[in-house]
Amino acid sequence: MEGHAEWVVALGHPALEGHFPGNPIVPGAILLREVVAAIAAQHPGMMCRSIEAAKFLHPVRPGATLAIDWEDGRNGDIRFICSLCPAGPRVVTGALRFGPAECAAW
Repeated sequence: MEGHAEWVVALGHPALEGHFPGNPIVPGAILLREVVAAIAAQHPGMMCRSIEAAKFLHPVRPGATLAIDWEDGRNGDIRFICSLCPAGPRVVTGALRFGPAECAAW
């Protein structure tokens, strides 16, 4: 299964405060949270089990629109690419592992 979602970084997003004053960028953890949320929304009953890989390639500024694209692989593996819209540079690429939500060990 392939998927696509978009996310607009709110100008006043709370994660931007202090990261970095005068030159704000979206923290990598927030980018990954939004990628996971977008993919989870298209996979009912599944949850992200692990982040297998993540490579941050380009900073993201307040007000940016991001395209999140992914492709499902075997055994819950999902590869993703997150890029600036429209047709901008790649921001982060990586792989996640999803599994059934009812098997949560924590």
